[in-house]
Amino acid sequence: MKQKFKVSGMSCSACSAAVEKAVRALDGVREVSVSLTQGVLLCEFDEGILSEDRILSAVKRAGYGASRYVRGKTDDEERFTDIRVRLTVSVVLMVLLMYVAMGHMLHLPLPAFMDQHENPIVFVAVQLLLALPVLYVNRKFFVVGFKALWHRTPNMDSLVAIGSASAFLYGAAALVMIAVGVSRGDHALIERYVSNLYIESAAMILTLVTVGKLLEDRSKKKTSAGIKALSSLSPKTASVLVDGVEKLIAAEDVAIGDTVLIRPGEKLPVDGVIIEGASELDTSALTGESMPMAVTVGDEVMTASVNLTGRFLMRATRVGEDTTLAKIIEVVENASASKAPIARLADKVSGIFVPIVMTLALITGVIWLIVSGSVDTALNHLISVLVISCPCALGLATPVAVTVAVGRCASRGIFVKKAASLEAMAHIDTVVLDKTGTVTVGAPRLTSTVVLQGDADSALLLAASLEKGSEHALSRAIVSAAEEKGFKLSALSGFEAIPGKGVSAELDGERLYCGNLRLMEEMGIETDGRVKETLKALAEDGKTAVILARGQTVLALFGIADAIKPTSKAAIEAIKQEGITVTMLTGDRLATAQALAKSESLALDEIVADVLPQDKADVIREKLSAGRAVAMVGDGINDAPALALATVGIAVGSGTDIALESADLVLLGNDLSDLPYAVRMSKNTLKRIKQNLFWAFFYNAIGIPIAAGVLAPLGIVLSPMLASAAMSLSSLFVVTNSLRLYRDR
Repeated sequence: MKQKFKVSGMSCSACSAAVEKAVRALDGVREVSVSLTQGVLLCEFDEGILSEDRILSAVKRAGYGASRYVRGKTDDEERFTDIRVRLTVSVVLMVLLMYVAMGHMLHLPLPAFMDQHENPIVFVAVQLLLALPVLYVNRKFFVVGFKALWHRTPNMDSLVAIGSASAFLYGAAALVMIAVGVSRGDHALIERYVSNLYIESAAMILTLVTVGKLLEDRSKKKTSAGIKALSSLSPKTASVLVDGVEKLIAAEDVAIGDTVLIRPGEKLPVDGVIIEGASELDTSALTGESMPMAVTVGDEVMTASVNLTGRFLMRATRVGEDTTLAKIIEVVENASASKAPIARLADKVSGIFVPIVMTLALITGVIWLIVSGSVDTALNHLISVLVISCPCALGLATPVAVTVAVGRCASRGIFVKKAASLEAMAHIDTVVLDKTGTVTVGAPRLTSTVVLQGDADSALLLAASLEKGSEHALSRAIVSAAEEKGFKLSALSGFEAIPGKGVSAELDGERLYCGNLRLMEEMGIETDGRVKETLKALAEDGKTAVILARGQTVLALFGIADAIKPTSKAAIEAIKQEGITVTMLTGDRLATAQALAKSESLALDEIVADVLPQDKADVIREKLSAGRAVAMVGDGINDAPALALATVGIAVGSGTDIALESADLVLLGNDLSDLPYAVRMSKNTLKRIKQNLFWAFFYNAIGIPIAAGVLAPLGIVLSPMLASAAMSLSSLFVVTNSLRLYRDR
């Protein structure tokens, strides 16, 4: 089973890597992914071997908080408030602390009892007293950081905690040495420590890191805007008819089979089927489709659609966590919590990054102590290295961009199931489009009848009686045409569906066939020159031919046409502009498919025709073996194997449940208009991730040596305060760069 858990206390990619490592070590775990931005653990495991409680225990043993995930429940606002309170206290005390510590440099007045020369002990003690509350309100860094050290999984908080604690403890040690100097009258000793204090650095590090966290959290809140917008779409109440009496109840209390009343202007609280009335629905919030959709009795309707005009009654068919909206939210949340393959590089680095930095900081301190002979100089560089190298930017490089992209796609009716699919989509060089229901409307109509024996009505009645047992789109077109004429269909015996070819049954002891030319040839039915001429003419008109035969004689041919969706042409052209080859896959004859493409001026690179349903996957397999990265777009049950096999499987929203399950992306808008956007968004997302990773690595490659003092001979020295500010800015840059995806079109 697949389950989500809420994880608290994570501050960087080293944290998420530690949680993943702890859970992955458990028996029964198949797949695990931790989202730093969402604070969510997504775990697929064998419930016969592993329980949820053991997973929670493993996370807690790693030093982090864990609980079962509850949709809609979030501590974002509480955490945001906590950060603001901490920051307010820190800033107020920091202003006072900086005034005391550095006011004399600006010739600002200080009370005589705090003068560093007259009363050095008071001067230092006041600074320690002002810094101590700052350390206390930001104690989270010390609790989490040192706990992570104890579990041998040091993280960003560990670096901050060590840096701040070192500066504060050095200040406390300086106070002791100053007291010794005062008691001995050793003015040199007093001056040495009074002039080289880092107490304000201890507080400033925490304050600046908290500023960065505030800005980071504020930016990260925007990344989940898409999920929050989806969650707010469903109404809170529903009007249900109980014994003919209207009753207002909570939307979550609606049960399957309940009759729900929908008035103009109201949102649908559940999925259902209209049983009385008609209206127009605005489904743009889910599908991205701006045009209203006309609905009437028998039509299926979705949660969160807005009723624009008429009043109607609907029978609830999917409620609670089973509604379309709930499934969409789950897909978006899971995609945001999953990881793109490119994130593995950051994960590998993060696992060893913090220990390496701590080692480098220690080496830096030792070298400067030997070179300068000064503890404060060595401490300055040691703390600077620890603080500037916090791996926040590295950890945020991928998940923030993925979360923004998934949310943006969701707002357009494009639902990405996994972050890996988003990355794979950026590398696609071939798109294979199933014709019926994807490129075309998917509702073929009988447009012409050519009779060779008998009359047209008799031929249509016979063909419809044969086809009524089939669910194929061509069969439905013939049956619908007969029903429109009011024909009463005959009962036939011995019905047999022949996949990809047609149907067969018996009437008055004689075998009837209705299907394509391949079926006729297999049955040995004579197709003379007239039949072949008619087939050719229908194909040239872009029509699919269905042949009716009794025994060994062809009785009639039916021409069936399926209109191209209005958006298909522009979508195909836009896809080709991305440098992608477009192939159309169809079971029609090649001449028919070519005529259809020509009539609509479809800019297809290739048409693969005469493909049986079971052979669609073979076409995808052939392209994959040729080294192509293939996206398959389809909507039917017979598309499912091809969707699953393709590099990226894409299902249109009208597709069957099995097709949607087999797909990596779902276009809920039921056409191809959003496919070019999905391609562009995937490419832009991968570009942003690469930019983020480059700057995260580049920042550390430049920042750590400067903090270590390689430019000290040139007079360039990085103080712990500047290092902490630089660290915060690096994280902010990565988040801001990812948020630029909101502007991409």
